[in-house]
Amino acid sequence: MAWIKTIPFDAATGKLRQLYDRVTGPGNNVDNIMMMHSLRPHTMEGHMALYKHVLHHSANTVPKWFLETLGVWVSSLNDCAYCVEHHFAGLKRLLDDDARADALRAALAAGDVGGTPLDAAQQAALRYAQRLTQTPADMDAADVEALRMAGWDDGQILEINQVTAYFGYANRTVLGLGCSTDGDVIGLSPGNSDDPDDWGHH
Repeated sequence: MAWIKTIPFDAATGKLRQLYDRVTGPGNNVDNIMMMHSLRPHTMEGHMALYKHVLHHSANTVPKWFLETLGVWVSSLNDCAYCVEHHFAGLKRLLDDDARADALRAALAAGDVGGTPLDAAQQAALRYAQRLTQTPADMDAADVEALRMAGWDDGQILEINQVTAYFGYANRTVLGLGCSTDGDVIGLSPGNSDDPDDWGHH
């Protein structure tokens, strides 16, 4: 499952067990990406806090399904199949339109932003995320201005930026440590957006 030692749920004690109890899904399942942190539980705590606040917080105004779309896009650009699978499942559930979700996934997999079933503002956000993921040193004020011109306000631009940056981190955690989906329940997420401290996966 991984290229480093990890501690399974049943063997966890102390702080690690406390954190596992907070992030478990059905049957005490802990996502493998969280288990990657088991030798340094404080990094799991930081990861989950960042994830919950960036992607699953009630103060966000960008629709959650589109934030998940950005995550699938960034993960696809980084060839992180683990995050694509998990977050496409979440996206599909939130969008509640299987045909549109499948068309979206196909376009993203092909790298075809213009072919996505999204509006112009959403496509502009995908282009911003692509540039930030692939050529971050080339970003300039014009990239943010393009998002404004597309209709995003500055708070929403921050959300788009933070989700893009978070998935860069998550993808590198997965790809750099050999994390696989073996044993995972695909598509669970912390659904209680009103409580940042509720990390339970459903």
